[in-house]
Amino acid sequence: MVFRSWLARLRSSSKPSFYGSCSLRNSIFKKQSRALLLSTPTEAASSDHQRNVSRILSSWAYSLLPMALAASAGAVFIQSQNKPSLCDASNIDHRIGDKDSTGYEVKGSYRKVPQELIDELKATCQDNITMDYEERYFHGTPQHSFHKAVNVPDVVVYPRSSEEVSKIVKSCNDHKVPIVPYGGATSIEGHTLSPNGGVCIDMTQMNHVKALNIEDMDVVVEPGIGWMELNEYLEPYGLFFPLDPGWAWSYHWWDVCYSLLWIFSCEVVLANGEIVKTASRARKSAAGYDLTRLLIGSEGTLGVITEVTLRLQKIPQYSVVAMCNFPTIKDAADVAIATMLSGIQVSRVELLDEVQVKAINLANGKTLPEVPTLMFEFVGTEAYSLEQTLIVQKIASEHNGSDFVFAEDPEAKKELWKIRKEALWACFAMEPNYEAMITDVCVPLSRLAELISVSKQEIDASPLVCTVIAHAGDGNFHTLVLFDPKQEEQRTEAERLNHFIVHAALSMDGTCTGEHGVGTGKVKYLEEELGMEALRTMKKIKGALDPNNIMNPGKLIPPHVCF
Repeated sequence: MVFRSWLARLRSSSKPSFYGSCSLRNSIFKKQSRALLLSTPTEAASSDHQRNVSRILSSWAYSLLPMALAASAGAVFIQSQNKPSLCDASNIDHRIGDKDSTGYEVKGSYRKVPQELIDELKATCQDNITMDYEERYFHGTPQHSFHKAVNVPDVVVYPRSSEEVSKIVKSCNDHKVPIVPYGGATSIEGHTLSPNGGVCIDMTQMNHVKALNIEDMDVVVEPGIGWMELNEYLEPYGLFFPLDPGWAWSYHWWDVCYSLLWIFSCEVVLANGEIVKTASRARKSAAGYDLTRLLIGSEGTLGVITEVTLRLQKIPQYSVVAMCNFPTIKDAADVAIATMLSGIQVSRVELLDEVQVKAINLANGKTLPEVPTLMFEFVGTEAYSLEQTLIVQKIASEHNGSDFVFAEDPEAKKELWKIRKEALWACFAMEPNYEAMITDVCVPLSRLAELISVSKQEIDASPLVCTVIAHAGDGNFHTLVLFDPKQEEQRTEAERLNHFIVHAALSMDGTCTGEHGVGTGKVKYLEEELGMEALRTMKKIKGALDPNNIMNPGKLIPPHVCF
């Protein structure tokens, strides 16, 4: 595959030039276009082949709504509710999604897409449709996801409006064909897998700013617009969208737990093709059910998001980026907690363990002390930012902190923060041919140091290379477990570590997923975390809004849940 060879070369690069190539990405994004109508899978293979890399780069670097959109790709695979076998445990595949499952390859019930549907989709999408295998394979294989599927989508469509999405979804519903909405291509928990084939709806062509309300500090956008592109658009107005992806291209910083805080309302196409607006632009509302949070948090199992209204902030007058080293990861976590308890309004607090720092050194020729490290960002006036920096420096010194440095110059700040942004690629530079199991748990802030310490003991004892990165200000942390995909025992060990960390978090009144969502990977933990009654309630909502169960089979709701 062209894409896979390109990714291998990118992973093995030891320089951070990928992150500095914004101008290249902008050029690629602006030139992005689609003309993919195919009468047979082979007719446009060469033209699709040439377009793959440019589209992949732009969708990675610019997908703003990957959990609201890329993860707008979720649905549970259940049969029609009027069939008694729905609650027959003997018919359930316990290997995937069930609470006792250990597998990673999602199996489905494949049914060929009828020609009548293909004809309807061509009539709706005109040139914006493909059945090319390489294109379908890419859309059915999310990058950096531990989870795989036995099938890929049969068709990929590229709608340009809510009305087109509505027609596509209605046609699929009429033919009872599965749908997989698709955005950023990096759904770590397998949200964009197509275990049953079907139709993949790629939202990247819907990338416009529809309205900017400067006095209200909000903006209405389509789902395909990127975080960086949006902020470039907003900068002349003194506004910005404050969610900063931790990895320059990665989707998961723009996902459910953060996006819910910054979305006023959304426009959603339901499974029957109806277009629903969930709320007004008012910053507060008590009018009815909170459909916005329900649909954004559903990972696409209830509808396809086609528009969102985002809350904006004024560009900070001043900011300071600081970094400090610690002898143990517990010391670093304790400082993060103490900082939050002090009442200081920290914009960002990121924790990197010594293995992650070593990876950054190896990948980029740096000489950072290979010890647990905390990074902070303080925003406000110049006097306020500097005052907060000095207070945190004092807190750090009381917890064995050392080498406290901070930067005020824009270029110096960018250079410091780039250490965090390059974390994932630095890990792959350590093991260019490996894959990653990226864990994601969150606990109450007071338990974060304990959880990281317990998890660190386990992963340090593992033969696999593991790094820790934490959003220490909100109790969320990730472990990147690198493994050789050709060695089944390494894959099993990676899954075992993830299982250990999840159960440690659940035992501390935490969650199995703070950011990445459920997809297929975290389905098996939901009963323990939420309880069967909550899951039955979710399944009833799903059944009411999507009675034909067309929305991306195999996601979010465990297969053993019955009502």
